[in-house]
Amino acid sequence: MYMKIQDLLNRDIVCSCGKTHRCDIGTVEIGKNALDALTAAVKPYEKVLLVADLNTYPICGVRVKEILGEKFESACIFETSSTLVPDEKAIEKAESCLTEKTDLVLGIGSGVINDICKYVSFFHGIKSGIVATAPSMDGYASSGAAMILGGMKITATTHAPDIIIGDTEILKTAPIKMIRAGYGDIIGKYSSLNDWELAHLIKGEHFCHPIYELVLKTTDEIRDCADGIVAREDGAIECLMYALVLIGMTLTLVETTRPGSGSEHHLSHFFEIVGLVHGEKHLPHGTDVAYNTILTAGMREQIRNLSAPDFCEESEEKRTQAWDKIFASVSDEVKQLQTESESYSTDLTPVYKEKWSEIKAILSKCPSAAECNAMMRATGLDFSECEELYGHEKICNAMLYGKDLKNRYSVLWLYYSLFSGKPEAADYKSFEF
Repeated sequence: MYMKIQDLLNRDIVCSCGKTHRCDIGTVEIGKNALDALTAAVKPYEKVLLVADLNTYPICGVRVKEILGEKFESACIFETSSTLVPDEKAIEKAESCLTEKTDLVLGIGSGVINDICKYVSFFHGIKSGIVATAPSMDGYASSGAAMILGGMKITATTHAPDIIIGDTEILKTAPIKMIRAGYGDIIGKYSSLNDWELAHLIKGEHFCHPIYELVLKTTDEIRDCADGIVAREDGAIECLMYALVLIGMTLTLVETTRPGSGSEHHLSHFFEIVGLVHGEKHLPHGTDVAYNTILTAGMREQIRNLSAPDFCEESEEKRTQAWDKIFASVSDEVKQLQTESESYSTDLTPVYKEKWSEIKAILSKCPSAAECNAMMRATGLDFSECEELYGHEKICNAMLYGKDLKNRYSVLWLYYSLFSGKPEAADYKSFEF
């Protein structure tokens, strides 16, 4: 792996970007028999609350409980056969299991379990940890928690876990769809990094070139491990988990999700929230990110094909009508978010015109839709899965309105300015992949 995790932990890093970065995590252990490191990792703690669900606890819950010994206080097991949602009910259940003696909330699971543990522990002034059961997403080491509060997807500011255990003997037995999801989440960095650089140009957001390069090189390495990852080879699974943790750490280091989350994630949030609102299914997060990376690559190509910007934005009335239909019970929250962000009242067309050649140069750095599709197909991810579940109209709606669930600039805003007034052009069916 390009960079050693230990080189980035528990120290101030004075960076050429002008900021001092820091990521404090007590224990990060990834590899065969990594679970053995848990004994030493929990030494500073007295009472540990375990958090898991009916799928993750049977994987290694008994062994973790044995390792904790007298430090084990109780277990919070989410008894749901459907997808666990990190919402107010989940928070309340986890909080109900805390006592005055609890000083560590230790999850057994992956994304949602980890986020619940980070969120609850942070707001109760204690630490969290995670025993990973799948190499499925890159949020293990980040200081943010992806939650659904008030019906909206938010990234709450919390803290990174103090303990991260990724035992490859456990990770390689995860369902293949979760392994593919982790791979897809990493490949999505080609999109998020491109959005970060674009936001730096258009909005003047802070940009850290060393972190950008670190994430890019790590993404390239995972792309080259595709065959070994789907074959569940020990080394490839370890490399994938290492990359997922490392990139999560970069989010903590730069104190923003920019290195790991952009337009491809905004589309994923769209499918998740709209699915919850309308009682419709959505794909696992990393799988969504994989397919959305193809979509956003196609959107970048469509923009690049313009010799000059030709702005054609739909009316406010048409947009709000679309919001009411698509977002339904949370449409008021979307309107409030976008009113407060002033994104629609800020005219960026002069900036686009002035910097058009620079914009096209940045967009050209992202792999094409065909290249992204080939990367996904290398692990068995087939875009037809996305089409069959969501359908043509929903995917096109995501391309235009996925941006509205976040206060974050990405290529989706530029695309909207150019194509929302001509819906016949805002259609992924024209993309070549």
